[in-house]
Amino acid sequence: MRFRYSQWRPESATDEQRLQQLVSLFSYLTVQTSGDVEEALEWLKQLAEEYGLLDENMTMEDLMSKLREMGLIEDAKAGVKLTGKGIQRIRQDALREIFTSLKKAPSGGHETPYTGSGVDRLSETKKFRFGDQPTNIDLTSTLTNAFRRDGIDDFTLKEEDLEVYETEHQTTCATVLMIDISHSMILYGEDRITPAKQVALALSELILTRFPKDFIALVTFGDDARLVSINELPFLTVGPYHTNTRAGLQLARDLLRRRGGNVNKQIFMVTDGKPSAIFEPNGRLYKNSFGLDPRIVNKTLDEAVACRRERIPITTFMVARDPYLVNFVEELTKANQGRAYYSSLNTLGEFMFVDYIRNRRKKFSR
Repeated sequence: MRFRYSQWRPESATDEQRLQQLVSLFSYLTVQTSGDVEEALEWLKQLAEEYGLLDENMTMEDLMSKLREMGLIEDAKAGVKLTGKGIQRIRQDALREIFTSLKKAPSGGHETPYTGSGVDRLSETKKFRFGDQPTNIDLTSTLTNAFRRDGIDDFTLKEEDLEVYETEHQTTCATVLMIDISHSMILYGEDRITPAKQVALALSELILTRFPKDFIALVTFGDDARLVSINELPFLTVGPYHTNTRAGLQLARDLLRRRGGNVNKQIFMVTDGKPSAIFEPNGRLYKNSFGLDPRIVNKTLDEAVACRRERIPITTFMVARDPYLVNFVEELTKANQGRAYYSSLNTLGEFMFVDYIRNRRKKFSR
């Protein structure tokens, strides 16, 4: 996510538009500071002074008052903190930012190319079968069938006369989004974790609001894997961890297995490094950061194969071009028969959402 700053001009936007722009900037900075509201406000103050974002009509104190009035922040013993509404606003802003940046994407109706017991009526008709909705009966075709058989003077209506409109079959989808929180996600001064969090926040908001019947789980993986709630997302931080990709895939597969067999399932994995750790049978963490350790790689690929057998495709989004990472992901994709994207930090959200919508329209064969 990039912001372009310029000297403020009164004619640039209305007061309300200006407020919303400042709130969106605050949301982004809060994600970057891992939920530290006071640090985000300090950054915002510095940016405002440098680029003239505030003036006598909207001071920093006024902005903080507005944030409180909007229910986005509140005072606590330890200082200022985000409210539940504030966390939701961060998700909404992330979703808005990503969809605004999309150049072209498939229309997101969440339909499949299959017909079935959906709600969107098509022009084609079919013979009535038990379970079809009576409201989808095509009266014209039904009467035509009856008249063709007996004529107008001796009208009777039989079950075989009934025709109903085809409907688009809308499927549900279970998605696990895996986020790498190993140390390399902030290594060499490049912030890779903030865009990853933004994508997770936006995808969560998309599913919660547009596809409430869908399931999404968020898994972080470093030395170990952990299930993360949506409300924890803005507060995620990178730790001094290795990359235990296998543990992340194991947890993701376990979560998807619990969703049953009649749901489309998929894993999205955002990472910038090769796997460098696994747990041994005795529970000890075995780690090796140098090159591609066959002991680690083979166990991780075994997990990718297990996902394939359970019809769980893995889509990997790489935010780095390390040769070891590329080699590993090519092997992982081959083993799982999944997909991989070599995405930059600026296009991560675009790739993620285009692929989610596309997969959501696909009915995986069983």
